[in-house]
Amino acid sequence: MRKRRSLVLAVGGAVSILALLAGMTTAPATGAQPAGAQAQQNIYEVLGTNSPQLRTQVANTGVDVLEAGTSTVVIANAQQLATLRSLGFTVESRGAFQRPLDQPGAVAADFPAGDEGYHTYAEVTAELQKAVSDHAGLATLSSVGKSYEGRELNLLKISDNAGTDENEPEVLFTCNQHAREHLTTEMCLRIVNRFTDGYANNASIKQMVDTHEIWVIPNVNPDGSEYDISGGRYHMWRKNRQGQGTDPNRNWGFQWGCCGGSSGSPSSETYRGPSAFSAPETRAVSNWVNSRRVGGAQQIKSHIDFHTYSELVLWPYGYTYNDTAPGMTAAEAKRFQDLGRQMAATNNYTPEQSSDLYITDGSVNDWMWGNHKILSYTFEMYPRGSNPGFYPPDEVIGRETTRNDRAVDLIIGAAG
Repeated sequence: MRKRRSLVLAVGGAVSILALLAGMTTAPATGAQPAGAQAQQNIYEVLGTNSPQLRTQVANTGVDVLEAGTSTVVIANAQQLATLRSLGFTVESRGAFQRPLDQPGAVAADFPAGDEGYHTYAEVTAELQKAVSDHAGLATLSSVGKSYEGRELNLLKISDNAGTDENEPEVLFTCNQHAREHLTTEMCLRIVNRFTDGYANNASIKQMVDTHEIWVIPNVNPDGSEYDISGGRYHMWRKNRQGQGTDPNRNWGFQWGCCGGSSGSPSSETYRGPSAFSAPETRAVSNWVNSRRVGGAQQIKSHIDFHTYSELVLWPYGYTYNDTAPGMTAAEAKRFQDLGRQMAATNNYTPEQSSDLYITDGSVNDWMWGNHKILSYTFEMYPRGSNPGFYPPDEVIGRETTRNDRAVDLIIGAAG
């Protein structure tokens, strides 16, 4: 039997997010860490959040939302707790949470013991290089730019003539905007391997590759993901590594900071940055997407941004509760709804507009559609509830990435 992760408490094979966080408060650090104050926070359950408006109120306090529903599990400091209670919420403590000491420029040797099946940034890069080496002419590897700490933001292209910019509809898959959501990187690797390894003997895959240009960015936030597993334990890190960190998925330029769906406080988990695209990662990806507008027409037609967790298929807009808004007609909203429900029927996720969860502004989906009319969705992957939260065991990687194969085919088909 494989050694399980030492920092979590497992009961009958199920690992709860609360047990995980409790374990993180007491797990010993591995390796040297710089001196500095630890940011003491606590885990709370906010009761009675049974509407998007109430969940938005909770999120607007700047807390780290771990799970949102009829009750919302958050990590909060004393000031945020006081704000929640002043808003009339009933808040119950679920234990302490100690933020790990800062480790600038962390380079992860591997995932915590028992989860080595996940890929570090170096291992992801090696997998992409292998895909190109094994499938000459079918895959090319480049970069959209560099992260804050100087890591390449790898970009893999899959097409029957990958070295040529053909007049074919393009599809983009992005993963790992949020550092701790490592299962999403495995999802992008699944797409890479499926459409390269499967090309020679799967007629359906061959048809999709022959008639499309498929782009994959497995690590939008490589600095954060490396830091999150540094020292041999999980850090519950969400943001990039620029200063106190910027939330990449609140830093996009469409309706940036407009509507209470992000925070202006650098200490917040949803800090939107001082300006749109102030994070080098979002700036690089957006500049590359902008470059795919050829002759006035955007070549990328559809997009999925993978996240964890909650098993959801989400579509724009996130900045407003309305189904339609400037730039979104009733017919366009219906197309989002129809395709979102169709994809959700294949993987048993719950389909809904992003704002049905809570308001977000400066998100990638809103920008992709608002600026480029790209059919852009967020998939929140496994699990549905808090077991096991952001850190599912590596034994589920194959099952949970394969689970999205049909939905991936549908988003490619939707590109034309």
